[in-house]
Amino acid sequence: MQRIFSVIFIILLFAIFSISDISRKSAVKILQVITASEVVADLNNNNIADSNEYICIPNIEVLSANLSKENKSLQNRLKLTDTDSIKLGYLSDNFADITLTDKYVKLTNRKEKDYKCIYSDILINGESYRNKLLVSGYGFEKDSTPANFNSILDKARKLNLVILNHKSNKYHKLDCEYGQIANDAIILPQRQIPKDAKPCKYCHITHNTKSDKFPHSAKKYPDIVSAGDVKLYLTDLTTQLKPNRNCTSSVCKEVLNQINSAKSSIDIALYGFDNIPEITKAITNAKARSVKINIVYDNSTKSYYPETQNLLKIADKTSGDSKETLMHNKFIIIDDSKVITGSMNFSSTGFSGFNTNSLVIINSKEIANIYKSEFNQMLNGKFSISKSKHKIKTVKVGTINITPLFSPQDKAITNHVVPLINNAKSYIYIPAFVITHKDLAQALINAKNRGVEVKIIIDATGLYSTGSKTKLLRDKGIDVKVENYAGKVHSKSIIIDDRYIITGSMNLSKSGENKNDENMLIIEDERLAKYYKEFFKYIWLKIPDKYLKRNIRAESKASIGSCYDGIDNNFDGKIDMQDDGCR
Repeated sequence: MQRIFSVIFIILLFAIFSISDISRKSAVKILQVITASEVVADLNNNNIADSNEYICIPNIEVLSANLSKENKSLQNRLKLTDTDSIKLGYLSDNFADITLTDKYVKLTNRKEKDYKCIYSDILINGESYRNKLLVSGYGFEKDSTPANFNSILDKARKLNLVILNHKSNKYHKLDCEYGQIANDAIILPQRQIPKDAKPCKYCHITHNTKSDKFPHSAKKYPDIVSAGDVKLYLTDLTTQLKPNRNCTSSVCKEVLNQINSAKSSIDIALYGFDNIPEITKAITNAKARSVKINIVYDNSTKSYYPETQNLLKIADKTSGDSKETLMHNKFIIIDDSKVITGSMNFSSTGFSGFNTNSLVIINSKEIANIYKSEFNQMLNGKFSISKSKHKIKTVKVGTINITPLFSPQDKAITNHVVPLINNAKSYIYIPAFVITHKDLAQALINAKNRGVEVKIIIDATGLYSTGSKTKLLRDKGIDVKVENYAGKVHSKSIIIDDRYIITGSMNLSKSGENKNDENMLIIEDERLAKYYKEFFKYIWLKIPDKYLKRNIRAESKASIGSCYDGIDNNFDGKIDMQDDGCR
């Protein structure tokens, strides 16, 4: 009898699991809110907003702060000014965004699509989204007005909103004709205007008066901080909205100067290379004056960095890894006495300051020898797990303690980073391209639970990486902001307690720790840590608080500059206005 009950129990469990699995497979994810009545659903499950996936809620009208979706007929019926219409639309868009974005829903009563939309109601947790919209007061049926319309209008009128034109980096009043005709504009609260944005001179004629509550004299980055024989550069994605190949940024000029100063050898470990004419010329000139040029490189990025092959022709000796792993290092050793390393790829997006990166320059023969030993293994054809393990050593450079670590031998996150997080007392700040490492995420959650302030800025592309821990960290109460700029938060850094900086080429992932060729530095120095902390806070304040809870597409109208930068920001093969997020 007991055996029969066990069999029945197993069958019931299987049935419940099967029903749940079928139910989940029949659900679709909402990728993007266009307006409160028009969204993009991931019908083909590729996590990309395709042009044939637009869902429209039937028989309902809404207002929107999306300037390309203005509803003049509804605005006129409600007798609203342009300003009131946009403010109500802003609240409506926010309601839809919070209710639907990244949620799994079911589509009901689907009808044949017209030239742009599939008409359907949306069920979220079994409830009709159309009904929610009507009850909220943001949805309007023909010839009717919600009972709570006046209270919502009063709420809307209290908002202090402006139009930000991404392309010109100017902000306008809501009724400004120059703002309303902008091709790349977004509505946002005035307190969230980027600090380098300029007021439209036609509608903000009193901007420079003492009564202006929004100062535009914020500290400018990238900046350099020098602590003796160690320099730290931090580049700022919020001010360079389009990459270029001019070596005009301070970080490019520094690397150029170091190459030009080389007397005997330049050893370069690179993930990929874009031809920056001044950098290429400097390397060519170094070769002409008998400086030995050696390069190790990644073999899997030929299509993404085709110009790497031209650089390799200059070198005396080269070595590429296998296609199964990544040679993800980005470091240069000058004359066996200086090391340039960090998160910056030697590309147009790196050298121009388009991406946020950290770059460290260390004048130390001892540090250079440690990097040279790692470099020579790769130059001789040993990559990834075939490399020998170095003796881990902390080197004192002036008053600064520096510990170089290399993947995959040193298990840097598990053996070194997690213990530092476990001992954090005050704060942990992380600007990172991606976080997928399970043990690291748990250590951050534990730190939060014992009262440590944990803040994370994550890149909009890295947000959607397989295994991303963003949702888990947010669910556990950790503040995670998703950046909303064209460039990437390409840093792989952690700042702890005004004491430690952890930085380098390694993403905070299992593959970064256990598979790829990477390098990481643990730098112990109060001055450098405080500097990086202030830079983190500067970037944090420039990202709107709404992205603490909401996600953003890397190539979309909401991502400042991404529709005009000439870059495939989300790696879907579409650039700028070819991408559905920009259209």
